[in-house]
Amino acid sequence: MSLQFQIKTFNELSVNELYSILQLRSEVFVVEQNCVYQDIDGKDKKAMHVVGTFEGEIVAYARIFKKGDYFDNASIGRVVVSEDCRTRKWGYNLMETAIQAIETHFNETKITISAQLYLQKFYESLGFTKVSEMYLEDDIPHIEMLK
Repeated sequence: MSLQFQIKTFNELSVNELYSILQLRSEVFVVEQNCVYQDIDGKDKKAMHVVGTFEGEIVAYARIFKKGDYFDNASIGRVVVSEDCRTRKWGYNLMETAIQAIETHFNETKITISAQLYLQKFYESLGFTKVSEMYLEDDIPHIEMLK
């Protein structure tokens, strides 16, 4: 069995799906990264949600935005794979699905991301290029990247 993806608007997410997504984001971005920040930022309602499930559980997630909703270009954010599944390299599948969803749903190919600095090589392997100096976002080094 492999990772299955669905692309949904905020209103298409079930309560259980939303709860699982927020739980996964909290596990990684707040607990694992030891970063106190406001994950529920009011932008989820504008985003489309790339939801990856394996054996009935949400284990991968990203949110995508059309141009102007987050950055000047279309964008991908909150990219996360559960810790238990990272050895499977599903981050690549997740990002490829998110990129394809932007092309399909928004008819865009120019994509901006705010990437954690330590993931620069990962995003470069997917065609992104560093376009800013390092900056701190919630005390974590980030760079802006463009595809």
